[in-house]
Amino acid sequence: MILELDCGNSFIKWRVLDTDRADVSVEGIVGSDSALIDCLEVLPGLLLTRCRLVSVRAQEETNKLVAALESAFGVIVSCASSAREMAGVRNGYEDFERLGLDRWLAMLGGFKLASGACLVLDFGTAATADFIGADGEHLGGFICPGMPLMRNQLRTHTRKIRYDDAAAERALERLSPGRTTVEAVERGCTLMLRGFVLTQLELARSYWGDNFTVFLTGGDADLVSGAVPHARFVPDLVFVGLAMACPLS
Repeated sequence: MILELDCGNSFIKWRVLDTDRADVSVEGIVGSDSALIDCLEVLPGLLLTRCRLVSVRAQEETNKLVAALESAFGVIVSCASSAREMAGVRNGYEDFERLGLDRWLAMLGGFKLASGACLVLDFGTAATADFIGADGEHLGGFICPGMPLMRNQLRTHTRKIRYDDAAAERALERLSPGRTTVEAVERGCTLMLRGFVLTQLELARSYWGDNFTVFLTGGDADLVSGAVPHARFVPDLVFVGLAMACPLS
């Protein structure tokens, strides 16, 4: 069995692949290293043989997680790293090591699945867009606050904005002008994300006409799917790239 990890700033997304069938047998999201170990240790019949991960955390934090996994399960952990070029994609950053690894792997995955020009839109803690040409050249990208950051900033800096997750979910049942604070905030932030998507589509069309594929990924991708109905929703796009960056066979 292969353990795959996507270690973000807020959460760790994990899944276990059955080596024989290459299928996902179990998966989840946790908030800490200890919670990850606890979840894995209670899985019935878990026999990990290999592990690969991508992390956007500080190196010290990543090293601690790697040590914990090796100690708990006796596996060697392969960590994705930056590259100037990989799998036909050329990193477009002036300093290629400064490009976030999650973005890099999502681009690798998107280019592989598209077999041509693509726009990768990822909606997590931050919202990101990356443009990859048909020749594999990364043209650059954009980063802006995602839904969690926008929501938390408003809650932090505006005393009267207080509501729970259930209220937020109900508020997003429609996008008409809000008649309560929760509706105004949730719908306003969602429309900002959709506006971000539309500007990216406009730019992509200026590059490639209609000859490109749009990928949506990340936990909040469903909030913008209505703005780009022809997009391909690939929730595990980072894991597609991770398998390319850290082949285990």
